[in-house]
Amino acid sequence: MVLIITISTPAHAEWIGDTRAIMGTEVSVNLWHDDNAAGRELVAAVFAEAERIDRLMSTYIDTSRISDVNRLAASAAVVTGDELFQLIRRSLDISVLTHGAFDITYDSVGQYYDFGEHRRPDAETVEAERQHIDYRLVEMDQAAGTVRFREPGVRINLGGIAKGYFVERGVDILRSGGVENGIVTAGGDSKLLGDRRGRPWMIGIRDPRNDGQVAISVPLEDEAISTSGDYERYFEEDGVRYHHIIEPNSGTPATGVQSATVFGPDAVLTDALSTSVFIMGVDRGLRLIGSLPDYESIVIDAEGRIFYSGGLQQPEAQSFDPRPGDVEP
Repeated sequence: MVLIITISTPAHAEWIGDTRAIMGTEVSVNLWHDDNAAGRELVAAVFAEAERIDRLMSTYIDTSRISDVNRLAASAAVVTGDELFQLIRRSLDISVLTHGAFDITYDSVGQYYDFGEHRRPDAETVEAERQHIDYRLVEMDQAAGTVRFREPGVRINLGGIAKGYFVERGVDILRSGGVENGIVTAGGDSKLLGDRRGRPWMIGIRDPRNDGQVAISVPLEDEAISTSGDYERYFEEDGVRYHHIIEPNSGTPATGVQSATVFGPDAVLTDALSTSVFIMGVDRGLRLIGSLPDYESIVIDAEGRIFYSGGLQQPEAQSFDPRPGDVEP
């Protein structure tokens, strides 16, 4: 047994934060608080929320509720619990909004990829399994709170929306604890609470082909921002980049875009929309964003060219000066 002795010190306002590996990515929390102990309790509460959501929604955890759905829903209706039910429901609504570009049934093929082992499905497997990628094969019963698949072979994965859901939940925890300035990040998804004590958060959008370099920085406050990129989980084989963002119609990794960033008021939607814009490509993706009030997008295409949605003006060349609290999705 180890006894940890703490010595009280006078409270003073400061930035408090931490970073941990959860939800298959890097999760970080930073906040401003005038009580160090209270601030650290809030940081711990946000990480606990990330772990709870992961236990519920991760397809990599055999005991998760979504794993139960994937095992059983082709043969029987599965009770999901309200939280998971509502997020699946919202995912299907976004599928309608994006004309199927966002589709949680992509895992019918996605399950065969192992990026750490450089393993991908062969053409025959893709051809057979892509028939099961169709959000309309997921049947929901609001009254019973159940999900059922219309045919065997369907699998769902909330990887394109769960991290956005988590960062929204994380900021809710900070806000309920009296925090006015903070940021919660999970991989390429961030939710900003307030500003950085009188100046905006400077969010760096990564250069997709130069690790550690920033293509452009954007000043934001009280906003969500999500980036989907072909550099997050991938491997290359014979000059082809195989990554985790699956185009539903083909069952293969989407092409034509290196990264898509979306920002707006709701991280659940920015998370799903960044995936959708990546899959739809520059023209269709930016037209979609143009139809949604309060949401904007920056897309980097396969040649490294940067495109902006209609509500943005192309900024002049600028340097990125990282400081504590800066974020690179």
